[in-house]
Amino acid sequence: MLWSDPENKPPKELRDAQDMMRRAGLVLALAMVVAMFVLGLR
Repeated sequence: MLWSDPENKPPKELRDAQDMMRRAGLVLALAMVVAMFVLGLR
């Protein structure tokens, strides 16, 4: 990296989208665990 390189910061929209995808992934993983637990009880 050169001292003259611009800072590597993604735009706010991209950061918001990444946060939303991370949250959606966590919710999906939690839903899968709950579904497996419910199916295992039957």
